[in-house]
Amino acid sequence: MTARRSFGLRGAGLGALALVAVAVGALGLAGCASTPPEQDPVQIKLNDLDTRVARIERVMANQSLLDLANQTEALRGDLRAVHNDIDVLNHNLEAARKQQRDLYADIDRRLKSLESHGAGGGGTSAGSLDAGAGAVGAGASASGSDDKTAYQAAFDLLKNSQYDRAIPAFQKFLLTFPDSDLADNAQYWLGEAYYVNKAFPEAQDAFQRVVDKYPQSRKRPDALLKIGYCRYETQQWSAARQVLSQVATQFPDTPSGRLAQQRLDKMTTENH
Repeated sequence: MTARRSFGLRGAGLGALALVAVAVGALGLAGCASTPPEQDPVQIKLNDLDTRVARIERVMANQSLLDLANQTEALRGDLRAVHNDIDVLNHNLEAARKQQRDLYADIDRRLKSLESHGAGGGGTSAGSLDAGAGAVGAGASASGSDDKTAYQAAFDLLKNSQYDRAIPAFQKFLLTFPDSDLADNAQYWLGEAYYVNKAFPEAQDAFQRVVDKYPQSRKRPDALLKIGYCRYETQQWSAARQVLSQVATQFPDTPSGRLAQQRLDKMTTENH
């Protein structure tokens, strides 16, 4: 009897504990259900942090792209400057050679004149010889200085991205110094000024003048390449492929030839 009563009490105690556990669980579930995830302070804080991080990442990405664009434009300016320096050095070298040839030819002519007239007028003729040689050198130097100064001024505008001012400067140079040894370079850089200004028809005309008017110019391969580029930009696919193939075939081991082939490969990828 006593054992039965004790067992009954223990059973009642276990039942009460079970009821308490169920009640606690129900309260817990009710508490969770009463706070939706979108109103959970922790979740709200995490969402805010995600938004701020995403905003910072966008700003950094935009800044990186801007820096990259600025660096690219600066590199292009430096590359144009290097090409121009090479052009000027070649011009100076050729001008110096021409001046030497002219001077030697003049000296030879005057020596022959001295020999034919005999030694009697040697003193006067020798003086004339020195004066004449000086005049040849001075004349060449003055002419070269004028066109070189004008050319460099126009190119500096291009190098400093002042394309709208560089265009009339090169045009004026070509009108003022049409026979300058730098005329073919000026014509080419005029085309470049149009090209970077995205005036592709005008650029193509300027590059075509290099090809037509200065067939022996060192700028001819570059001008042909840029003609192909202009046709590409104006979606003249067949004409662009034609001139680019010409450059790649005629000048295969030059920068122009390699760039032409790269553009041809790009056009193939683009199905043009």
